[in-house]
Amino acid sequence: MELTPLLAVVLLLPPALAVAHMAWTAASRRRHTRCYLLDYVCYKPEDDRTLTAELAGEIVQRNERLGMAEFRFLLRLISRAGLGDRTYVPRNLLDGREELAAGQLDAVDEMDACFDGAVPELLARTGLRARDVDVLVVNVSGFFPEPCLASRVVRRYGMREDVAAYNLSGMGCSATLVAVDVARNAMHARSPRPVVALVVSTESLAPLWYAGKERTMMLGQCLFRCGGAAVLLSSDPAHRGRAKMELHRLVRATTAASDDAYSCIMQREDDDGFLGASISKALPKAALRAFAANLKRLLPRVLPAMEIARLAADLAWQNLLQWRRRGQAKAKLKINLKAGVDHICLHAGGVAVIDAVKKSFGVEERDVEPSRMTLHRWGNTSASSVWYVLSYMEAKGRLRRGDKVLMVTFGSGFKCNSCVWEVAGDMADKGAWADCIDAYPPEGKPNPFLEKFAWVNDEVADESSSPF
Repeated sequence: MELTPLLAVVLLLPPALAVAHMAWTAASRRRHTRCYLLDYVCYKPEDDRTLTAELAGEIVQRNERLGMAEFRFLLRLISRAGLGDRTYVPRNLLDGREELAAGQLDAVDEMDACFDGAVPELLARTGLRARDVDVLVVNVSGFFPEPCLASRVVRRYGMREDVAAYNLSGMGCSATLVAVDVARNAMHARSPRPVVALVVSTESLAPLWYAGKERTMMLGQCLFRCGGAAVLLSSDPAHRGRAKMELHRLVRATTAASDDAYSCIMQREDDDGFLGASISKALPKAALRAFAANLKRLLPRVLPAMEIARLAADLAWQNLLQWRRRGQAKAKLKINLKAGVDHICLHAGGVAVIDAVKKSFGVEERDVEPSRMTLHRWGNTSASSVWYVLSYMEAKGRLRRGDKVLMVTFGSGFKCNSCVWEVAGDMADKGAWADCIDAYPPEGKPNPFLEKFAWVNDEVADESSSPF
């Protein structure tokens, strides 16, 4: 009689141990597949690269191909772009070499300045070394030398031989969340081993500055400015206590199958052979369509059940009304993004895109204020712009532990990528905004370009009225 319980223990123990081992492994893998934002640093270029309104006028005046009509058009664009008097440009532009194809040395120097202005500071702030980095992702859309920029970062800071280095190009302004997604997937692939990932997001403007006269290609030089960011991520549970934020969701959407979306931002040469980015009037609509495609997948994961039920009821009611009143356009659903998140970190792509998102999704001016102020202070720094927007929120003391932040990026293709971060630690660093955050938002938001070039809005202006 005593043998039966013993046999039962012997027979049942291995499966029990197997189940326990599987449960422990699953729990360990789950712990190690979390993605923590340890810290980030936004690059602040040197003050001698500042583009003032006066200098902007001089650069425009240097373009001898511009007639008075093109001259006024370009200055009008600059005046209405929403940028302030303290953005930064490449040195080749300041040296008067914007009409020449910038050499690789110009672009490399621009990249090295960004790397050195962000990566060492980030490592020092987190207490980690370059050799602690397991995964490196560098995204620069329009400059892709050989060896690649990721290899340049590895060499420059002496990273390990087994670091997994990825180099992303051609992804446009939405690339930073693509880079975060690559880093997160690398973390999952290496689980349960803890992983530290470095993401570097920037853009090289030196070889891409447009010096021609085609109007659809002039907007780029009115919006894009120098900037960059370095971000340190970790899947190590031991780092949770020192992390600023934790990544909850990341969703990517691409509408490139649509001709209008695909061509609304396109790098090409004009008729005179000058390279630049052609930006069409379809851009705001393309951004909204891509955002809507993204939200279809994101909202069910972040909105509370009551808000989802309200949206479902509104949709059913609108379908019923449309069936009863055939031919009548369906009203737009009113989506309350703030029902599931506390803050919106929106890419500072331009005034038109910010206004379109605000109007279509009913967010308040306070929600888009960080994006407007980022555009004013730094310009559109391409993929890194959302980190300047996040830094503005942090510098203003708006981020509290437990808050959820929706980060949204737009880019050529057309792409909309989004993610939701939860604030996990204290966020009170002023970062790149330290010397100016108290001046934002400025009262009346003075526009130095509008003051300088007010004459371009005079319908009877001619060459004699030009201040140059």
